[in-house]
Amino acid sequence: MPLSRLAALHGVATSFSPSPGRTVAASDAAVVAVLAALGVAAGTPDAIRTALTARETELREQLLPPTLVCWSGAATAAGNDHGPGARESAPGADGGERARGEDRPAPDEHRSAPDEHRPGAGENPPGASENPPGASDDRPAPDADALAPGGPPSAADASVVDASAAGGSGGAAGSAPAQGGQETITPPGFPGDSSLASALAALPAGTRLRIRTEQGETRASAEQLPLGVHELEATAPDGRTARAHLVVAPMRLPAAPGRTYGLLVQVYSLLSRRSWGMGDLGDLAELTAWAGRALGAGFVQVNPMHAAVPGAPTDPSPYRPSSRRYPDPVYLRVEDIPEFAYADERDRDRVRTLLERAGRLRESVLDKGALIDRDAVWELKREALELVRDVPLGPGRRAAYCDFLAEEGEALEDHATWCALAEVYGSDWQKWPAALRDPRSAETARARGELMDRVDFHSRLAWLTDAQLATAQRSARDAGMGVGLVHDLAVGVHPGGADAWAQQEYFAAGMSVGAPPDAFSVQGQDWGLPPWRPDRLAASGYAPYRRLLRALFRYAGALRIDHVMGLFRLWWIPQGRPATEGTYVRYDAEAMLAILALEAYRAGALVIGEDLGTVEPGVREKLHQHGVLGTSVLWFERDWDGTGLPLPPESWRADCLATATTHDLPPTASRLTGDHVELRDRLGLLTRPVEEERAEAAADVGEWLALLARLGLLQGAAGGLSEDSEEAQIQALHRFLLRTPARMIGVWLPDTVGDRRPQNLPGTWDQYPNWRLPVADAEGRPVTLEELAASPRLHALIDVVRAGRAVGGQGPDTGDSGPDQAASGPDSGRTSPRTAPPGARPD
Repeated sequence: MPLSRLAALHGVATSFSPSPGRTVAASDAAVVAVLAALGVAAGTPDAIRTALTARETELREQLLPPTLVCWSGAATAAGNDHGPGARESAPGADGGERARGEDRPAPDEHRSAPDEHRPGAGENPPGASENPPGASDDRPAPDADALAPGGPPSAADASVVDASAAGGSGGAAGSAPAQGGQETITPPGFPGDSSLASALAALPAGTRLRIRTEQGETRASAEQLPLGVHELEATAPDGRTARAHLVVAPMRLPAAPGRTYGLLVQVYSLLSRRSWGMGDLGDLAELTAWAGRALGAGFVQVNPMHAAVPGAPTDPSPYRPSSRRYPDPVYLRVEDIPEFAYADERDRDRVRTLLERAGRLRESVLDKGALIDRDAVWELKREALELVRDVPLGPGRRAAYCDFLAEEGEALEDHATWCALAEVYGSDWQKWPAALRDPRSAETARARGELMDRVDFHSRLAWLTDAQLATAQRSARDAGMGVGLVHDLAVGVHPGGADAWAQQEYFAAGMSVGAPPDAFSVQGQDWGLPPWRPDRLAASGYAPYRRLLRALFRYAGALRIDHVMGLFRLWWIPQGRPATEGTYVRYDAEAMLAILALEAYRAGALVIGEDLGTVEPGVREKLHQHGVLGTSVLWFERDWDGTGLPLPPESWRADCLATATTHDLPPTASRLTGDHVELRDRLGLLTRPVEEERAEAAADVGEWLALLARLGLLQGAAGGLSEDSEEAQIQALHRFLLRTPARMIGVWLPDTVGDRRPQNLPGTWDQYPNWRLPVADAEGRPVTLEELAASPRLHALIDVVRAGRAVGGQGPDTGDSGPDQAASGPDSGRTSPRTAPPGARPD
């Protein structure tokens, strides 16, 4: 079929597998709409034939794909404050012309199962709206790191390529037969291999190379290149030329610095007696200092700190932000800003009134049962920050602010401009006057000038928030944490927000990311997040992705990537259509992983992929190959290929973060008592009789408790549902986690005090107060940071964790220093780590 072939050549699937052994065809209308979002007209048979001919000709004549990858053998252990390589400026990282043309994706693997984890939020908001075209400039990368001794595999030994000796044909690289016996043209090994060696081997004999490195060198050979994103130029004997971005990345990401445990917390939910109605960065710094020094924790994992879309009411979900590039200033601890002390001197009465209002807001949450109200918190903090802005910066602070502005450049100017315009025209740029929808228009430049005071205000907020995040990470490392803060990267951004406005050319107009229909969600899921265009990413050398990662790694010891399967493919849904009317679009995972490895290496940071639910075959193996840790949640670890019973600890994979629960799941106390079933019943969310749900939940818990008893881990747990029994069972579950070889053990902070309320209840919108609950005890009484630090229940659980840390497969201070060690352990040789049954979704 011409449409199927055209779709395959653009990485668009024409079918999907909702369950093993079952294949469902994507509708032609969905495929045509997705192709249109990629700039390919396919609405009529003539248009399909024309587009197919053009694509085949383009790929046949194209010397190089726009981005290539060369893996080195470099690897390092995390924990270096400055990363494995020094942060040195490297001019010209992305200078010169961009590679022409689009990436060359391959057909989707129709036999594979869908990716099913809901990315943080459980809601189904409206899909993305169409984005008008815009422009965005790439910026040079500030880092250049030399390879470890030995360098990368040699890709070419001279300036002239002998393609015939290497098996090159002089045409497009990597031809392979398509389904149905047709020949298709794909990049080398795609998906999963944008190989430099394969691309060079396919060049015509006598092709000359020139490489401009990030470090400013010009080379005639691809041998012994330093790490970085370089520019490769090829000139064929017939005069054809091509330019490509060449990503040289370490084969594996940094490894964990020994076995470690840490706390998982939603920052907004962690209030202290100094908070202004929600947890803030001051509370986070206090938590990391205390957890590192008093509890021996190695990390604290937090929710996405991305900037939210402003407006009343603000969407409380941290997984649908305005910008992933900049943090949310609502988390600022106002009193920790140096200028705030001088604001008190200038306007003492206003400051006193603000502090009194902050106290009342805090008391309403902690003492009167009110929900966390971000809008009220932000209104109060914004008023305080306006006072702070009026205080002149000292010479040193002014210099630091100017350095920040210079370093961030156009990206920050765009973000601050969007914030300023949103104050005037509303928080959805798609509803602004037409001329202002283009961030590069003359009218936008004029409006920026008129609003420069507000642009500077929002730029300064970004600087202040960035500084306090860095302080929190420094606090963690000063307290002895080997990793420190684990930040969370959301799947995407709000279609009306700052990133979608400033980077319009990288987003697919009229598309939304979600999940296909399956046995658990027959209608599918629409997450309301516009997807990145894989072709535009490749053409830019993945510039926006690199900038995003570099920003997050600046104050992170590790990065959790929500729905990490999105590095390989995403389910695109045309605007205005149900989630069932979508299809998968393939990304160049090799390039996405190479950029990730490069930026993580430079930062000396770990990467944790959230890979819960059904995962496409080969994805976990690819992530494991490059050192991306997985996520294992106790309740989903069963022998799904055999007995279906809980998986014994020695059968768990080692390269993962193992936890008892997450922000999207019931707290452990709730699951043990069955409260989570009663909650969903009260809200009308059950699709079966409540008696069946109760029986299944009780059987699930019973099987786990039986395993704990056989292993001798249930110490002091009596029968029944008493608080003492529940506490002992929670301790036993964590003893079990410590019996596994998992390199990282995460303790959900609300579990330490018996909280039974989930932070997010997937499938709800306004029926449940998602993302608005403070950490509370078993009776639902909010617990402050100060009370947590003194909690006997918390200390009893942490004592269990610290005592058992050396029991598992790694020992207390052993780690993985490279790929050889990583391949050993109980999960070595397993072709597919088992973390969920086919078709399961963790909710």
